[in-house]
Amino acid sequence: MAKLKFKFAVKAGDDSKSNIICITTITDVNNQTFLLPDELQPVKLHDTIIKTEAFAKVKNTLKRRHDQRQVWISLTTEISNVYIDEDGNMQFKGYLLEEAPPEVHQQIPTTGISEEVLTRILQSCAEMNKDVPKPQNVRNITEKFVIEKFTRKTSNVFQWMTIFEAECTRLGIEEDLRKIEALRLFLEDSCIDWYTSMLIKHTINSDWLVWKKSFCDTYADKGWSQVRYALLFKYRQGSLLEYALKKERLLLEMNKTIDTPTLMDLIATGLPHYIADKIDRKTLKETEDLFNNIRGLEHLVRKQNTGVLEKNNYEKEEKVRPCRICEKENKGSRYHPETLCWFKNINNKPKREYIRSVNNSELETELNQIDPKN
Repeated sequence: MAKLKFKFAVKAGDDSKSNIICITTITDVNNQTFLLPDELQPVKLHDTIIKTEAFAKVKNTLKRRHDQRQVWISLTTEISNVYIDEDGNMQFKGYLLEEAPPEVHQQIPTTGISEEVLTRILQSCAEMNKDVPKPQNVRNITEKFVIEKFTRKTSNVFQWMTIFEAECTRLGIEEDLRKIEALRLFLEDSCIDWYTSMLIKHTINSDWLVWKKSFCDTYADKGWSQVRYALLFKYRQGSLLEYALKKERLLLEMNKTIDTPTLMDLIATGLPHYIADKIDRKTLKETEDLFNNIRGLEHLVRKQNTGVLEKNNYEKEEKVRPCRICEKENKGSRYHPETLCWFKNINNKPKREYIRSVNNSELETELNQIDPKN
């Protein structure tokens, strides 16, 4: 019975995130292979093939992207009318299919080949192998990633995951397995425990979307603590520029789509008033303009910090000096504030009045001389 061999492969869909099954080639019983163009490959266009039992088995077999299978399908009248025209040409939807070029070993006879020809063939194969890119180690590729490691202190898991996937695309990591392997190299702290649990539950051969959803659901911050910290973060001490850069990072982690004027306003409101009032708000177009102005005012902070430091040093010296009152009263060297000294008022205490002592006989005489009527 006549039959055709169909080659099925799982490819990326239109949105690059979904997978679709495609028919890439058709081979007849004479080993002639015909290629289908990309626009005619999706299996949803091949209604007669979808109805066969062979396709049902293929659908249950192909689960992951880049999986392939070749199966023979009996050439019924309906299938023959779709893929073979009345002249015996291989076609599909009125499009004549192109025959694939034969393999090298089919072009060269297996007997009577000279040593010179064989040498040239081997050299050609060696040059072709040099051009084929070899799969690189995931760890070596991730060294080129421009992203910080994820810890439990990372504020925005969704933004971090977006950057991670963009880096995977940039460096050619497209397979789910390699993305899962790369993710492990960017986790720290308790995130390692989460990764181990996922390996036990789903294995490393599972779908990347499953890992991504679980990761984002686990570490999503649904409260307001990140927002409060970013908005209320103010300058305390140190470099003004360092404060401004950190404030910008916190605000962008909180909301990546925040507009530039609002971003600059929030950074400026965290500055000391005497610093912010020296910046002309109307001249600022980008955050770099604000940073340039802030850097030019660093000397004002350094001057103030120097005055505070000198005052603190003076107060510190006053604290370590011995009490002069104790030294004056010969009480030794005692280290305490003079205002709290026990002997501070010893010379200012009022003197006790002198009490005159009299003889009892004199007192008796005076009492007898007093008139009792009075």
